[in-house]
Amino acid sequence: MVPSEENQLVPKEVESAAEEPRVLCIIQDTTNSKTVNERVTLNLPASTPLKRLFEDVASKVGYVNGTFDLMWGNGDNVIDTQSPIDQNSDRTILDAGFEPGKKNFLHLTDKDGEQPRLMLESSATDDSAQDRFIGPLPREGSVGCSNDYVSQSYSYSSVLSKSETGYVGLVNQAMTCYLNSLLQTLFMTPEFRNALYKWEFEESEEDPVTSIPYQLQRLFVLLQTSKKRAIETTDVTRSFGWDSSEAWQQHDVQELCRVMFDALEQKWKQTEQADLINQLYQGKLKDYVRCLECGYEGWRIDTYLDIPLVIRPYGSSQAFASVEEALHAFIQPEILDGPNQYFCERCKKKCDARKGLRFLHFPYLLTLQLKRFDFDYTTMHRIKLNDRMTFPEELDMSVFIDVEDEKSPQTESCTDSGAENEGSCHSDQMSNDFSNDDGVDEGICLESNSAAERISKAGSEKSSLLYELFSVMVHSGSAAGGHYYACIKSFSDDQWYSFNDQHVSKITQEDIKKTYGGSSGSRGYYSSAFASSTNAYMLIYRLKDPTRNAKFLEANEYPEHIKQLVQKERELEEQEKRQREIERNTCKIKLFCMHPTKQIMMENKLEVHKDRTLKEAVEIAYKLMDLEEAVPLDCCRLVKYDEFHDYLERSYEGEEDTPMGLLLGGVKSTYMFDLLLETRRPDQIFQCYKPEVMVKVHVVDLKTESVAPPISVRAYLNQTVSEFKQLISKATNLPAETMRVVLERCYNDLRLLNVSSKTLKAEGFFRSNKVFIESSESLDRHVAYTDSHLWKLLDRHANTIRLYVSLPEQSPGPQFRRTVYQKSSGDSGNLDEACERVKAAVGNMKSVEAILEESTEKLKSLSLQQQQQEGDNGDSSKSTEASDFENIESPLNEIDSSASAENRELENQIQISDPENLQSEERSDSDVNNDRSTSSVDSDILSSSHSSDTLCNVDNAPLPLANGLDSHSITSSRRSKANQGKKETWDTAEEDSGTDSEYDESGKSRGEAQYMYFKAEPHAADEGSGEGQKWLMVHVDKRITLSAFKQHLEPFVGVPSSHFKVFRVYASNQEFESVRLNETLSSFSDDNKITIRLGRALKKGEYRVKVYQLLVNEPEPCKFLLDAVFAKGMTVRQSKEELLPQLREQCGLDLTIDRFRLRKKTWKNPGTVFLDYHIYEEDISISSNWEVFLEILDGAEKMKSMSQLAVLSKRWRPSEMKLDSFQEVVLESSSVEELKEKLSEISGIPLENIEFAKGRGTFPCDISILEIHQDLDWNPKVSTLNVWPLYICDDGAVIFYRDKSEELMELTDEQRNELMKKESSRLQKTGHRVTYSPRKEKALKIYLDGAPNKDLTQD
Repeated sequence: MVPSEENQLVPKEVESAAEEPRVLCIIQDTTNSKTVNERVTLNLPASTPLKRLFEDVASKVGYVNGTFDLMWGNGDNVIDTQSPIDQNSDRTILDAGFEPGKKNFLHLTDKDGEQPRLMLESSATDDSAQDRFIGPLPREGSVGCSNDYVSQSYSYSSVLSKSETGYVGLVNQAMTCYLNSLLQTLFMTPEFRNALYKWEFEESEEDPVTSIPYQLQRLFVLLQTSKKRAIETTDVTRSFGWDSSEAWQQHDVQELCRVMFDALEQKWKQTEQADLINQLYQGKLKDYVRCLECGYEGWRIDTYLDIPLVIRPYGSSQAFASVEEALHAFIQPEILDGPNQYFCERCKKKCDARKGLRFLHFPYLLTLQLKRFDFDYTTMHRIKLNDRMTFPEELDMSVFIDVEDEKSPQTESCTDSGAENEGSCHSDQMSNDFSNDDGVDEGICLESNSAAERISKAGSEKSSLLYELFSVMVHSGSAAGGHYYACIKSFSDDQWYSFNDQHVSKITQEDIKKTYGGSSGSRGYYSSAFASSTNAYMLIYRLKDPTRNAKFLEANEYPEHIKQLVQKERELEEQEKRQREIERNTCKIKLFCMHPTKQIMMENKLEVHKDRTLKEAVEIAYKLMDLEEAVPLDCCRLVKYDEFHDYLERSYEGEEDTPMGLLLGGVKSTYMFDLLLETRRPDQIFQCYKPEVMVKVHVVDLKTESVAPPISVRAYLNQTVSEFKQLISKATNLPAETMRVVLERCYNDLRLLNVSSKTLKAEGFFRSNKVFIESSESLDRHVAYTDSHLWKLLDRHANTIRLYVSLPEQSPGPQFRRTVYQKSSGDSGNLDEACERVKAAVGNMKSVEAILEESTEKLKSLSLQQQQQEGDNGDSSKSTEASDFENIESPLNEIDSSASAENRELENQIQISDPENLQSEERSDSDVNNDRSTSSVDSDILSSSHSSDTLCNVDNAPLPLANGLDSHSITSSRRSKANQGKKETWDTAEEDSGTDSEYDESGKSRGEAQYMYFKAEPHAADEGSGEGQKWLMVHVDKRITLSAFKQHLEPFVGVPSSHFKVFRVYASNQEFESVRLNETLSSFSDDNKITIRLGRALKKGEYRVKVYQLLVNEPEPCKFLLDAVFAKGMTVRQSKEELLPQLREQCGLDLTIDRFRLRKKTWKNPGTVFLDYHIYEEDISISSNWEVFLEILDGAEKMKSMSQLAVLSKRWRPSEMKLDSFQEVVLESSSVEELKEKLSEISGIPLENIEFAKGRGTFPCDISILEIHQDLDWNPKVSTLNVWPLYICDDGAVIFYRDKSEELMELTDEQRNELMKKESSRLQKTGHRVTYSPRKEKALKIYLDGAPNKDLTQD
């Protein structure tokens, strides 16, 4: 239902009350599971009395006022949120605590444990909005669910009660709207309904479940007598033999009509109703051919159940304006002449003839199908014609009888078509056949015993061929799918109704006119595409004849078997109603029980009537949990339980006789708590549980920097902090006088409880809480809380995560055991000693620095074997480095290594250093030349030892840094001779490029700004991870940046952080590189995996680029070559210079810089050719994971300017049925004339004979050679390439061309079939064939035996 403007959820304010503030009330009905998720909204003046509020709520939800309570849903500013609002108070809602301008949430609850009483008559507003709406309603959230809360005319009873129209809707099972429309039409047809009622089902002869007529009878009885708003059709579809999957198949309503009528005829054989369908719906027409020379006519008689009317004639762009116009076209004869001449039996030769249809007999119920679904042979898709076609309320069919044609004295002949009434070649005999037809008395026969009588009869019948419209079946949507509903006129009161699945509403004649379709504009070829998709699809008319028009049977006129069926269905509905009432009053709640002997937690659902007492509920739970043999009944009781927090909330002493509805707060769909069936031994007594809070207490030891596992303590919200400390003191045996209590309210919210007189409730305690306590004589308790050791320890505890890091197999790093940390206080001597060790390590690094100063070629010549020899030499820098790192160990490491696995967080040591102190120590190699090689070739990395420049933090342990390379480092290869005197602007990028530099503007590492906790230790390799693969288990503060994290990993990887990459491992072992160095690890969580791979990491302004080779004439034109790194400000020529050695070493391509070009890659399509002087980010947009094509040139580069255009041409040779290879054509402009000149030049075709067409789809624009000659848009009438329909504005477009004087090869059938196979195989391999593949449709079938045929070959 769509609410009218005056019935919006939030009513508009009246102008006179515009100055008065208004209060928005949102009421949730919690009394029933079906309404708990719905809302009723009221927007009231602030001066509204509470009494009026209850009246308004009662009228909106359909309850009797005084039978329900309203409770606060959000009581932040209300003193008592547990007591109901006083409904008899004269106070205004403003005085009662409602806030204007805010949402005030209320819960509608049971009053005194009793369900609210429903109003006998819905007090909702008039259904005017629904009356005015006939279009397809929005889908409900679940099949068959009413969604009445969307209107202000909501009534809870409306979910179950009949529509105000008095008619009952049908529930849409999923996509059965087409079935509902037809069933409602048949139900509203008096002749069909009365005849169906007269048929009697014999249960002894047939199963009622599979009997289609019986299930239709039941459905019609329910539609006539049910008190529900809508009923199900599942029994009817089950009798069709359909399963649940059929409900998800949408079919054509006209197709269903025919299939259902055929099934009914089969079921009604040998009964009075055997010919019912023919009597009501069948008409007859003559299909004739008349010779125009001698007048001889051949004909046959056909029957029809509906007349299909064309919306738009074939090949025409104009649709018929009305049904009458389409009917005239239906019987309009066509002339057979020329090659279509008719062979006349009398003339014994081919003659011109007239062929057409002539109506002989109109049915009592005339069905017209408007053929709105068509096939577009241009797109090869089904389409829907939405053109406007009017239809009258009264249709005079007499105008469609051709009386003049009946006066013809010529002898008629019957064709041998197998149709009925054949074999009679004379008109008098034919009419004799009709006089014996069983259907004549129900329909209108236009034949009589003589020609004269026939003419007279036809003339007299014309006045009686007036039909009245009573059903319009409407389709909304497209040819791919949509929604059906029916507009039906009741013959009882001549009122039109919309039957839209479960919704039934009144409509007017104006609403019927809206289903004509089309738009207000002229009816042109494209009018259908822009017209409304909601239009009439099937029309059913009834003959206006007072002597034949039937009325619906009254209840006292029902046959006896229908009276019995009505009584049976009524009793079933009453029984269902009683069961529903029981369901509405049944509390359903999760029940748990720890089995006294098995010691396992059992779970079940307790269903108990709200009026049952607690004692009775215990008995039910006792049996449900099957405890009869385990424990006596009197040793069991039910207590309030919170499964999520494993917390016993309260026990119910002295409330054994209290109804469960009161104890549980009413019948609800879900409860915020559970019940536990608690047991005891006979010698024990039950403990009394008051409404308490559960507190998990963690004891913190500052000396060992450990956090103990939690112990559980029960406390009361009204306890003070001082009392709470005493409670904890008893549980932990720690002194309360020196105790500090920290409450963790949520992540990173650590609150020190330092006001002894405040209650736990005021401090923010809730159902379940976590606190940390520390009680010692330490001076730390006198320090400001946020500066204290306790706060830092807890902060570290809350932010430390555990990661598993996979190291590269060839990692030359030192021993595994490493701990880098800071200690906030301790022996300063140890600190100085550690700093001195680091300085010594720096001094010993000079040999490494010397190596790094060598040229790139020398670095490449270093082998892994030489590294190993250096590693065995005691004087080598690497062994010195390793020993130094092994000595950097904390005195606390022994404690850490002995900590238990359960208390992993005890090891997670984190301290925040003082940033100011970091200035006191400078990098030892600040003057190191920054131009050393950082080639991305992995062999370079493996052949160079890493630098281990360190920064000694004066607060604590040393912090390893990267090797001094900063964002100004560039490869020697970039400094080509052509650019020696030019400043490299690209290596000082300021904008964010998708990656971030590891260094700030001053060259300092960003890791220096703030030190975060990091600790690593070896981890046993997982199974299947590969032999020799090394793993680290790292405990790290997730607020650390990726840059600092990489620097901490340097000693374990063995190369500088700029020379390895970090990959995060996701589900299914998918790996993605982490490149944003200034981002933290906050997105990581415990036990995430990380893979380290060797290779140069990106700096600021650099991008990783995938390079593919473009092979235009190969079957697979796109071949991956390598990953490269391009930088902002770099020229294309510089990037080509960098690629040359990589192409030679990794791909075996020995090229010169002028022998290849780079060009844009968009998926598989080649694009803009990049010129050597183009600059990345200035002339060429570049992004992360960018892709480019590398194209090897046959000769010198022809592209010199951006004004040029490079297209790929391919010649089509129709006389040979083949395509040549691609050739590049470089144009100086976008002129079509120049393109033709170039094509003529390379092909030798005369200029005037050149025809071209643009290729379609993805490069290489493959097309079958059987289709290319006619399917492409050859020789478009344009003068430039950059306009429609070509739109060639960039390099890389594909152009096919041909010689128009060249004839197409004529193929034999064998040649064509052979070529078709080859082309199909070729196109399938390339994957460029795009075909229309619609969803496979399932044929509509009704199975007369009630089940589908399992023989798949019959499908």
